[in-house]
Amino acid sequence: MANPLRGEVIRLYKNLLYLGRDYPEGSAFFRERLKSAFMKNKDVTDPEHIKKLVGRGEFVIKELEALYFLKKYRAMKKRYYDPETK
Repeated sequence: MANPLRGEVIRLYKNLLYLGRDYPEGSAFFRERLKSAFMKNKDVTDPEHIKKLVGRGEFVIKELEALYFLKKYRAMKKRYYDPETK
C-alpha cells in the first residue's frame, strides 16, 4: 500500500472505531464488523480501488453520524413530547 494512502486508511479506521463506541448493537459488535471489513480488503494494492474504499468508509462515517443524531433527536422528542396533546 502506498504510504500516503496507508495513513489515510489508518485515520479512517481510527475514526470509525471511535464512532463505533455508541453503536446501538454494542461497541464489540461494531468493532468485530469493522475489523472484518478492513481485513477483507487488506490485500488491495491498486491506489484507485483503495481511494474508492476510503470513500465508502467516509460515507459510512456520515451515515453513523446521522444515525446518532436521529437517536438523540428521538430521545429528546420522547422526553419532552406529550403524545396525549397531539
